[in-house]
Amino acid sequence: MKFKNKLCTLCILLIHTVLGMSILLADDGYELWLKYRPLANKKILKEYKDAIKSFVVFGNSETQEIIKREIGDAIRGLLGESILNTDHITDKCLVVAKFSDVGSDIVSGLKHIFNNLGDEDFIIRNINLPDRQIILISGNTDIACLYGSFWFIRHIQMEKSIKELDIVSIPKIKYRLLNHWDNLDGTVERGYAGKSIWKWHELPEKIDKRYYDYARANASIGINGTVLNNVNATPKILIRDYLIKIAKLAEIFRPYGIRVFLSVNFASPLKNGGIGNLDTADPFEPEVRKWWKKKIAEIYELIPDFGGFLVKANSEGMPGPLDYGRSHADGANMLAETLKPYGGIVMWRAFVYNPETDPDRVKRAYKEFVPLDGKFLKNVFIQVKNGPLDFQPREPVHPLFGAMPNTPLMLELQITQEYLGHSNHLVFLASMWREYLDFDLYCEGKGTTLARVIDGSVYNYHMTGIAGVSNIGNDSNWCGYIFAQANWYAFGRLAWDHTLKPKKIADEWITLTLTKNEYVKERIKKMMLGSWEALVNYRHPLGLHHLMESGSHYGVDPGNANEPRIDWTSVYYHRADSIGIGYNRSSTGSNAVSQYCPPLSEIFDNIETCPEKYLLWFHQVPWRYKMKSGRTLWEEMCFKYNSGVEYVKWMKKEWQKLKNDIDPEIWNHVNKKLRIQYEDAKLWRDTCLEYFSKFSKIPVPDFN
Repeated sequence: MKFKNKLCTLCILLIHTVLGMSILLADDGYELWLKYRPLANKKILKEYKDAIKSFVVFGNSETQEIIKREIGDAIRGLLGESILNTDHITDKCLVVAKFSDVGSDIVSGLKHIFNNLGDEDFIIRNINLPDRQIILISGNTDIACLYGSFWFIRHIQMEKSIKELDIVSIPKIKYRLLNHWDNLDGTVERGYAGKSIWKWHELPEKIDKRYYDYARANASIGINGTVLNNVNATPKILIRDYLIKIAKLAEIFRPYGIRVFLSVNFASPLKNGGIGNLDTADPFEPEVRKWWKKKIAEIYELIPDFGGFLVKANSEGMPGPLDYGRSHADGANMLAETLKPYGGIVMWRAFVYNPETDPDRVKRAYKEFVPLDGKFLKNVFIQVKNGPLDFQPREPVHPLFGAMPNTPLMLELQITQEYLGHSNHLVFLASMWREYLDFDLYCEGKGTTLARVIDGSVYNYHMTGIAGVSNIGNDSNWCGYIFAQANWYAFGRLAWDHTLKPKKIADEWITLTLTKNEYVKERIKKMMLGSWEALVNYRHPLGLHHLMESGSHYGVDPGNANEPRIDWTSVYYHRADSIGIGYNRSSTGSNAVSQYCPPLSEIFDNIETCPEKYLLWFHQVPWRYKMKSGRTLWEEMCFKYNSGVEYVKWMKKEWQKLKNDIDPEIWNHVNKKLRIQYEDAKLWRDTCLEYFSKFSKIPVPDFN
């Protein structure tokens, strides 16, 4: 029977081929959002065919050759025909050129715009001349033109009218980086999509096609830098053999506007545990400075546009300047001073939580770094996680963002879903990031949002940056889950323009990746936009945090009390007892609220005014405390946990209805993942409520 079914399928495919009909081949997700399929909207298709009879890309640099190839492929795929790539401008022509290469007749009236544009900014304009009509994509550099070309292609993919082409696009943040937590042995810390895409054993001789596709995908969403290796770095990454391999990757990425960065181990100069010949890594020792100076010179000899170093120091066993009685500023400045002549930067992570600093883990980074504000060299970022704990499903924004006006802070987000169901759970992170970016710290009055802090507009930072911990691996679909691709895409779009709304980003990604059918798009969009809040509800509602099992951080273990450090346990955070639940960080407790600026500190400090989504983060609350809904805290917890499960159940049912509207391979892939997510959500709900009911002495409702 199975053989007959396969034979029938083959016959149908052959018939379609003979009749010249288009065949939808199985989609494994490798193409990401760069699928150049024929436009379904006949009106828009005709509009573009009428407007583009030829195209010209001035110049023959590597980047310009990439633009020619990309536009040619896109037009051939989207418009269904190959148009002439000319060497001169004709009527109805798409023109891609640097401003300096465009004739004065075309750019007349645009000079004032270009004078105010930077190296990555681009414009796209319809220009009507007496003898011809053209579409101009231009900027001051090849890379700007590349970004503009990808924007234009996306505009066509989205089936938007050509009449809407009046674009001036400027990235709001300068450094837009992916942080890979990839190890040299091919494993990926917190990676859920297979092994590392970097095949160190093959480089530099053998070049995987995926390196080019990786660069292409990142350039298409404006990512301009990549940290290749894990923040828990091995010194080995700096030996010459690896630097030669890295130089090859940098050569591939360069025409796409992507600079290479490295995570480095602060103890690299040591002869024991490092790759040097020294007995110390003290940043004040001349021999240590000399060692780093020589190594950095070697790097720039091989990689002239090398970006700089990411450093995790004096955190979770990693060595750092504190080992020698020096400060974080001393360590960062030693590296920054040597990188400065080459244009390199240091990204010094603020993820530190020495228990001797304060009994409350979430207060420790603030206490270590705020006294150092203004003491770092100009080419040093402090890279700060979005929240003060560790990428939990929901946290208040890290108070450091309102407390270091004299030191550029780089926001660190986690694209990989370490605490959000790995690559098994559908969780659209643009919704989470929107909440963080809009979070008002009030430190310079109302409107001191996280977005305005990191883009430099609050404190006039001279450089700005954002980093996303990558969710990329060597799985055929890159991210282990087709919906996890949406988070990579969303990070790039928000890094370029942090004002974008999750709804717009979701609409783009669905259109580019899954379907252009408006009815189907709306159903999938609704699934995505509520998915993050649903996960918060079935894992950590009302400000609960850190209830996961140790090690993998995937499963649930609210009773975990047996770890090498107390701040790695679950009981340290929820503090449930017969009276109530939650960590008292108010002025009567650890006083973590004092690290926020007024009036936010007062709002958080008062149990009546504290937003309920942060309630158990800042307060220990009695089980029968009356919530705004009229339910008791216990009833609200039960309601939240179950509503999260019900949302996943609804998503599962919605996806079932779309079986005939989505590529079969993708549909089956997502269907299996949603079944896993539903079972996981129920397990989280049931485990947490059964555990906490032992303290509340109130039974768990029957959810069946």
